[in-house]
Formats: sequence, structure tokens, C-alpha cells
Amino acid sequence: MSGAMMQSSFEVQINPAKIIFEDGAISKTARVVQDLGCSKALVLSTPHQADQADDLAELIGELCASTYTNATMHTPTDVTSEALGVLEDVRADCTIAIGGGSTTGLGKALAYRTDMPQIVIPTTYAGSEVTPILGQTEDGVKTTVSDPKILPEVVIYDPELTYGLPAAMSVTSALNALAHAAEALYAQNRNPITSLQAREGIEALIAALPEIAADPKSPSGRRNALYGAWLCGTVLGSVGMALHHKLCHTLGGTFDLPHAETHAIILPHAVAFNEVAVPDLLKPIATTLRAASAGAGLFDYAKQISAPTALKDLGMPEGGIDHAADLAVSNPYWNPRAFERSQVRRIIENAYHGRPPEPVD
Repeated sequence: MSGAMMQSSFEVQINPAKIIFEDGAISKTARVVQDLGCSKALVLSTPHQADQADDLAELIGELCASTYTNATMHTPTDVTSEALGVLEDVRADCTIAIGGGSTTGLGKALAYRTDMPQIVIPTTYAGSEVTPILGQTEDGVKTTVSDPKILPEVVIYDPELTYGLPAAMSVTSALNALAHAAEALYAQNRNPITSLQAREGIEALIAALPEIAADPKSPSGRRNALYGAWLCGTVLGSVGMALHHKLCHTLGGTFDLPHAETHAIILPHAVAFNEVAVPDLLKPIATTLRAASAGAGLFDYAKQISAPTALKDLGMPEGGIDHAADLAVSNPYWNPRAFERSQVRRIIENAYHGRPPEPVD
């Protein structure tokens, strides 16, 4: 058992999504639509990936009812309502989201409202495609909801679709996925299966990113990164999250900060704070990084792979630090280490300036 002590009791929820992982797997999309008993798919993307949506529409031919290419970061509810209107107008019976977390979020939001079958074809490492969790924003406030109908029915992982993902975006997207696994290691409802998935996902991503940074079209790097993202996303959908995700949702929704970059910046700080309480649970990260501590190791690794390290570089106003701290502690939630507002403020302040993480007394 690799020296780990097995939990004496646990519960496991295995999410029932079908996973297809293969180079060139996008070619199976038409068959997947038909296997779901559907015949009129609405293809979703962001404006930036509209060409990919058009290519996919051409690939599945008459199975495509239409495309909607206005998926937006943080899943604003007004965008979801607009897409729902298109869905109804073309009488679609399923959705296909191709892209990253923004497009996946829109597909999940539509499924939450309609319970319509959804297929997701990720082109980044967000990992949200294998969770029953939806984060959406209304009037500048981001909230999350969990429901079985939010979980996509089929996820098609095609590593070849990630070859064109810029190295910088690959890094932040993968660190976003790694954050899911980091919090899964100490989750209140963790279990032996999620812990195994988290450790495997962390190892795969940490090994893949330097390889991608050196060669963005490295087949092994891309496969390992997508594999790791799938594992990290799976644990996100299986266990509860804590301080890291709360801070990222607060910062992203309040200041409209880019999702993946925010996760990349906050991760070392949240881990360093919680490492004081649960060093043994976070040891797999330190071991994989060959670092003395997980938090410091993640910060140094982020610099090594040229990941962002300061919230100010994302456009967050310095005057927003106090407001973010207030919001982050406004609703009680579980965390392996108890915290006060002053500690949360210090974490945000350090992350704002790009300082090295500290335990924060």
C-alpha cells in the first residue's frame, strides 16, 4: 500500500459519465450523439473557438442543429438564457461543448435547466467536464450548485485537440486542474479511491508541464496532461472543496479575473496555509516536486514553468483585497484548518503582490 494508512471507513460516489480517451477521438462524435438517442445537437463554443465549433458542426453533418459561439467566462446567467433561446428555437435534443471551462460551464448550465444530454470535448485541462458542479455568475456574484443532471453524459478526450493550446494557457489550465487534486487530498469526505486519483493526477500533471513548455506539441506531454486533468476533475466531482476554491470563486466572480490564472496564483498560498494542519496529507505534492514543503514547492514550480504568481498582474485592484476577504469569510464552510478574516486577508495580500506563500499565523 505504498506506506499509506487506509481509512477505516468511507463512502464512494462514482460519477457515471462515459469517458473516451484516444488520439483522434473527435471522429467518434457523430456515433456518440446517436448512441445517446439524439439527432439534433447544438454545438457550443466561445467566440475565440468558433472555428472549431464550425469544424465540428461540419464533421457531424446533419446531426448538428446549429452552433452557439458566445460561451463566456464564469458562466453568466444572461448568456445561459440567450443560449437556451437558441436551443429551443432549433429544437435541439442535446448539446456538444467544445473548448475549455467556459464552454463546458455553459453546457452544464443548459443541462441544469433542461436535463438535456450533453457531450463535452475538452481542449484545455479545466477538468470541470467530469463534475456535477456548476459555477455561474449573476449580478457579479458567483455561486455554485451541484446536481446529478449537471454531469455530462459523455466526455471525449482527444489529446490532438490540445496541441494548439499555447504553452502559457496550458500551464495555467493544468494548475487549475492540479488545484482540484490538491484539495481532494485533505477533503473532509475523501476516500481511498479519490486519494489515489488525486496523487496520480498530480504526478501526471507535474511531469507533463515542463515537457509541454519545452515542446507544446509533445504527444506524451499532451497525453499525460489530459490524463492528469481527467483524474483531477474526477476527484473534484467526488469530494468537497475548501479554502482554495472558495477564494478563487470569490476573486474570479467579484473582479472578473481569468479562472485558470486565479487558481494558479492562489494554489501555493492556500496549500501552504492548510499544510500547517495536514502536512502528511499534502506530502504527496512535496514528494513529487522534491521540495521541503508542498506550498513552497508549488510556488517554485510555478515560477519554473512561467506561471503567473501575482493577482495584480491579472488586473485585480489593490483596494479589493479587503472586500475579497470579507466575502470569503461571509459564509461558513469546512476547511482542514480553521481561519479568521485576518488570515484570509493575508493570503490574498500575499497572492496579490506575488510574494512567496507563508503558513500565516
